[in-house]
Amino acid sequence: MNPTRIMLSAVMYLVLSALLFAQNSGMKPLPFEDLSAFQSQSGNWQIVGDVMMDPTVDIHAQPPLDKKKKKKSEAPLRPITSVSGTGVLLNMPDDDKKSHLVTNWEHGDIALEVEVMIPKGSNSGLYLQGRYEVQLCDSWGVKTARFSDIGGIYRNWEQNPETSYMGKAPLVNAAKAPGLWQKLEVVFKAPRFDASGNKIANARVISTTLNGVKIHDNVEIPRPTGGPLVNDEVALGPIMIQGDHGPVAFRNFQYKLIGDLDIRMEDLNYEVHHGPFETESEVKESAVVKSGSISALTYEVAGKENEYGIVFTGKLTVPETTDYFFDMVYGGIGNLKIDGVSIGDGWGGLSASTSLQAGSHFIEVVLFKAQSWVRSSLSLVVSTTNSYPVALHSFSSSPPGSNLVPPILIEPKSEVRLLRAFLDFKGDRSQRLTHTIGVGEPDRIHYIYDLNAGNLVCVWKGDFVDATPMWHDRGDGSFRPIGMLQYLFSGPSLAVLDAPGQGFPSSSTDFISKGYKLDYASRRPTFLYEYKGAEVSDQIVPDEEAKYFIRKVIVSNPRPNTYLKVAEGRKIELLPNGWYAVDDKQYYINIQSGQVPSVRSIGDVKELILPVDTTPIQYSLTW
Repeated sequence: MNPTRIMLSAVMYLVLSALLFAQNSGMKPLPFEDLSAFQSQSGNWQIVGDVMMDPTVDIHAQPPLDKKKKKKSEAPLRPITSVSGTGVLLNMPDDDKKSHLVTNWEHGDIALEVEVMIPKGSNSGLYLQGRYEVQLCDSWGVKTARFSDIGGIYRNWEQNPETSYMGKAPLVNAAKAPGLWQKLEVVFKAPRFDASGNKIANARVISTTLNGVKIHDNVEIPRPTGGPLVNDEVALGPIMIQGDHGPVAFRNFQYKLIGDLDIRMEDLNYEVHHGPFETESEVKESAVVKSGSISALTYEVAGKENEYGIVFTGKLTVPETTDYFFDMVYGGIGNLKIDGVSIGDGWGGLSASTSLQAGSHFIEVVLFKAQSWVRSSLSLVVSTTNSYPVALHSFSSSPPGSNLVPPILIEPKSEVRLLRAFLDFKGDRSQRLTHTIGVGEPDRIHYIYDLNAGNLVCVWKGDFVDATPMWHDRGDGSFRPIGMLQYLFSGPSLAVLDAPGQGFPSSSTDFISKGYKLDYASRRPTFLYEYKGAEVSDQIVPDEEAKYFIRKVIVSNPRPNTYLKVAEGRKIELLPNGWYAVDDKQYYINIQSGQVPSVRSIGDVKELILPVDTTPIQYSLTW
């Protein structure tokens, strides 16, 4: 291998695999307009426009027997309904029709993302190359994930220890409730073979993310898992979706085929300058204290940790004419030029792209650092929309994790934990909420409440919060929820609406927070506030199994036309069981206190609202 072509090690793949999705991803949709992308099947697979799955009915449930007539007293339960149209792939197997679905195209290395919906009690699987199963099943509420839970890499059934594979459980269970859309993202590296066809490297799942939570990180799969299309290993194979176990639906399937990038940096030279430089011109106008040639970029040629400048020049050879993405991270100020044109510069790092013709190009990298409190480092990673990242720096110049701060994690171990902080709503700094409080449960179900608006703004399961942004160094006052996060909506949830089309205010001068009171036994808070003369108490607690939240709101002396906004989203649907599926089936609301809700449109947003009187309001929120 050419020493200037530093292909990423397995560790570096883990650090940089997110770049595949951070850039112009180049994902290709697998259209669900018809079944032409797949081989023939027995009829259990169909294309529909939408699907609903009752989360309370197990697919294996049967009506009770009429003991007198010795037969079932009702028609078979139907937990799944669909409407005609396109865009959703649905499997409805029965005793006669239960074939697997196999693509008529093959893949090697691949990145894919898809939304999947699974009814209660169902089971399916997505087979990479038709041989390595990523499990798809209803795992909602499972405390300790196993290989057989959603996202797990399934085992095989070999009894011989030399050929058996016991599978790989997800790092955490990030499953949503049955009948909700769940997003699965996988980056897969196919097995490698030599010229004689001998396997020289096992297949790997570089990463798997479920509902925004990483559940696999660089997992080796030494042999096919149970139930493969063919029990061998190949360089190319089709996607196979299991069709004989239970119903399952898919939508928004996207993928891209990935390959290694044959990019080389050659004839690399460097010049070192010493001094407290503030501009690139100062660096280049100063004396050269050291120069030479080198095989890869590294700040270490500076010979010191501070007050230096380095100018690297060389030849960058790219294999094809396409867009190339450059990600450079460094301590200090940097500039990246190709063929004499700067494609990116700035403090601490840069991300840039440019179209390059196949062949060789002149590359120049300038780095200078004057601040002693900045850690020295230099990395340059290049990729295309269909390649793995390639590092053009030495490992020692930017070891994985070298620029990371050890996280400050807060966990409620034996009792409920409360923490005041800022929240960047939906991860957006421009939507920062400045009066929020996180409430964490030992059973790993948590929420954040906006004390400035009397509103439940997000819920999640898993670990509690990362307080590093708040407490590290000077901090910025914010924390980050950790786990399978569901944002709800921001702004007040209680308002007087004097006209049918009047929207809820984004803030309210009539809102007066009165803090919260703690239950002595449980240490759970009840939030108190006043709104236009009405006294409000707001309590949020998990159910007995810690699978969902129950919210109870009591309003005394409310004005006429007072309403509580319970949910908002692009789409709100009433299910046959009386629940509401919110934001195109991202979470459920179940009104338990008898009020008659209404769904209304405010612009492009749907709102689920309840009329408020002195009757307590109670509903559950399930995700």
